[in-house]
This record gives sequence, structure tokens and C-alpha cells, in this order.
Amino acid sequence: MTYRSLAIVLCLVTGVLVCGKAKGQTGQTSQDVDRSQIFRSEPSIRPGEPISQGPNAFGYAAPSANDADLGVQAILKRQEQYQPFTFSASLPYYWTSNVALVPTGEVSDGVLAPSFVFAYQPRLMKTLFGEFIAAQQLFYYDRLGAFNFTSFDAIAGVIYYLPNYHNLTLRLRYDYNRLTTDEWDEFFANHSIVASADMPFRFGRAMQLNLGALANVSVAADPSEPQRSDFEAYGGYHVQFSRSFSMDAVGRVLFKKYYEGGRNDVSELLAVTADYRVRDWMTLSAVSTFAWNQSNHSVFDYSVVNLGGALALTFKF
Repeated sequence: MTYRSLAIVLCLVTGVLVCGKAKGQTGQTSQDVDRSQIFRSEPSIRPGEPISQGPNAFGYAAPSANDADLGVQAILKRQEQYQPFTFSASLPYYWTSNVALVPTGEVSDGVLAPSFVFAYQPRLMKTLFGEFIAAQQLFYYDRLGAFNFTSFDAIAGVIYYLPNYHNLTLRLRYDYNRLTTDEWDEFFANHSIVASADMPFRFGRAMQLNLGALANVSVAADPSEPQRSDFEAYGGYHVQFSRSFSMDAVGRVLFKKYYEGGRNDVSELLAVTADYRVRDWMTLSAVSTFAWNQSNHSVFDYSVVNLGGALALTFKF
């Protein structure tokens, strides 16, 4: 590891320590954790695959009808230099139908949720990459300021691509998540191990289906009341209508096993996103999210609709 790489890793670790543990509210509810996950900007946790998942990901020229005339050979195409660093900033705004995620008496509001992400994904081997991510997202409500909070994630892990197995992607990561009030008083901290497997299925050049499974196992939480482990299956469909315009639909089913109180929940989430790439580094998005939660403790049942848009800036270097 070079001195530059070591410095980046030390900066990420320092960021976690600086955040510290400023004890504030106790008695944090599971609804606060759910709100952070429903509104969480996916790009802030997955800032982009470090290598292409396509059939030409490793530098070989695309096959053509004239290959037989040239004989059996491997023709290399020019490769751009790999850029392991990503910085992104996004400014989403949502209307949400159920701020408190309650079964009755729902109250709607608008929420501004800016996020900032720094990711370092060094290439360790040809298809093995490290992953170090620091992400901060803030949530500010228009009228109901008592619900304002922030979410910080520090992630360290590895990504392994298996091109000979239908471009299967395997991830293993440690995730430290810290929730605070808008005055930066901590009210929940969680340490978890996350393992996932994702397999893409391409349909021509413009469409791709991704199927995957994820296990997010909490190993420590403070306070312990909302501590849980999530087990998820998901599917996502991507359509590239033009060089600049694309749409995505993602469906997720989660089983949530709580460590206290004998509580078990099942959640379904559906997200539809339309993206317009203004520049390589600037994207405008329209976002809609629908979520349902069913619990063996009916007080935790809820449904919510979120509609909004976002401006995202992404820089790789």
C-alpha cells in the first residue's frame, strides 16, 4: 500500500473517531432507523462499481462477424486508467406521506436530505477490490423539525467479481452507522457485518436485470432496543433509453429480526427512478419510493409514499 493510500485510510478512520459518542437521546425507536434506510441515497452507500460488469469489462474488443477471417486472436482495446477515488454530493428533496411511520394518524411533510460521500476502492487483484467509504446524510423536515436527524456510515470491505460465473459480484463489508439529532447528539449507533451477492442479466445493450440477496447482521448496538438483523432479496431493472436518459425500478423484500421483544417484521419496498445525465459529473433525478411494513406487533405496521427529485454531482480521480 502506498503512502497516499495509507493516508486516505487513516483519514477515514479519523473521521469515525472525530464523530465520537456524544450521548444524547435514549429510547430510540425502530422507526428512526427505518426512516434513515428508506430515505438513504443508494449512491451514497454504493457509489458505483469499480469496474464494468459488461462482457467487455476486461479489455477485449467486441466480437464481430469478421473475426473468423482474422483467425483466433485476442484484440485489446485501449483502457482508461482505473480511478479508485470517488467523491459525490447529492441534494434530494422528498414529499413523504407518513413522517413518523405510524399505522394511523399519518402526517405528511417535505424533507431535504443532502448527502456527501467519499469512497476509496483500490484494486487489490484483477477482479478483487477493497472498499472504504465514509458517508454523511442529513434530514431536515419543513414543518416537523423535531424529526430532523443525521446518518453517518463508515464502511470497510472487499468486492470480488467472478466474470466466469455470469459476472457474479460478491461483497463483504463492515458498516458502522451512527444516527444523531440535528444538533449532533448521538441517539443510536450500530455495528454490522454485511454480505451480499448480485448477478446481472443483460438484454441487449440497453437493458439489464439484477438479482441479489443481502444479509446485514448487527453485532453490537447502543441502545439495544432497536437492534436487529436484516435479510433481503431484491431485483432491479435498468433501461438505458439514450446516452443521457435512463430509468431504474428496484423491488426489495426484507425480513427484520429484532434482538429484543420477540419482534419480527417483513417489509416491501419499491423504488422507481428516472435519471438524466447533464454532464459526466452531473445527474438530475426524479425519485418515487413506496414502502410497507408488517409486524407481529401491529403498532409497528405502516405504509409510506415518498416522491421527489435530486441533483447529484460525482467526481472520480
